Amino acid sequence: MCSSKTGESNALDGWTVGRLDGQSQSRSIAAGFQAHIHLCQTLFRGLADDLSLEAWLAQRIWPLEAAHTEASVHASAMLGAAELLLGGTTAILDMETVRHTGAAFEALESIGIRATAGKCLMDAPPPANPPALRESTDQAITESADLCARWHGAAGGRLRYCYAPRFAPSCTGPLLRAVSDLAERSGATIHTHAAETPLELDTVKRETGHDEIAYLDSVGISGPRAALAHCVWVDRDGIAALARQQTNVVHCPSSNLKLGSGIAPIPEMLAAGCRVAIGADGAPCNNRLDAFAEMRLAALIQKPRLGPDAL
Repeated sequence: MCSSKTGESNALDGWTVGRLDGQSQSRSIAAGFQAHIHLCQTLFRGLADDLSLEAWLAQRIWPLEAAHTEASVHASAMLGAAELLLGGTTAILDMETVRHTGAAFEALESIGIRATAGKCLMDAPPPANPPALRESTDQAITESADLCARWHGAAGGRLRYCYAPRFAPSCTGPLLRAVSDLAERSGATIHTHAAETPLELDTVKRETGHDEIAYLDSVGISGPRAALAHCVWVDRDGIAALARQQTNVVHCPSSNLKLGSGIAPIPEMLAAGCRVAIGADGAPCNNRLDAFAEMRLAALIQKPRLGPDAL
């Protein structure tokens, strides 16, 4: 949601929301934005239930993503975008899979939704990534930069590119630093996951010696250009860092509950001055793409924690 007084116009990342007519007085409008979507997973709805994140990825989602063809990526994007549009979502931030991202962009171009989308980047060696999805650092960077050159600003500015490292355990430090540099030079967004589960935090701490939010900042994945999905397991220091950096947090309550990941401390983030958006995540970890359901759930799940007026 966003609010505006009469005669004001709002914009999000350069997308004009528009002017309210003279009959409106400090009313809220539904902007139709979702800031964390996986259109490549739309066809997987119902195929990965009752699993923790790590098992959900390893046993179901990664094998399914590896099986995608150009045609199935296109169909998945078309189906997901149609569902989003029918539900009132008109602009999305989307992370695709490793291959066939161009087919997803072609679908987005034809269906008419506003989208910032990007190829998923996964260059860390097994067991961090499955061999079927892992790419070399150079291959991941080169293909992503080529996609950015082709699609960033396409369709009259309706389509944009984002650099999309999957999450810190899937990516090497050199890849993350290159992503930060490429995004800065191209004006593109960085879209990744962070602090979704305790195991993820422990893995990053063991491999880097840093807490995850601090590590991402050290490699340039922070600030107004970065969108971090989830941020469930962030402590007081992490919240303060996110607020200070003005890094964008994307809250995905249905996904966090379905996978048993936890409840993100959103009221604490807002009180600290963090920038928070919302997203349905992917169809197989929701199993819906309804922004209004996410807004309702985001408010309800905080009430047992902090009281009926928590959010």
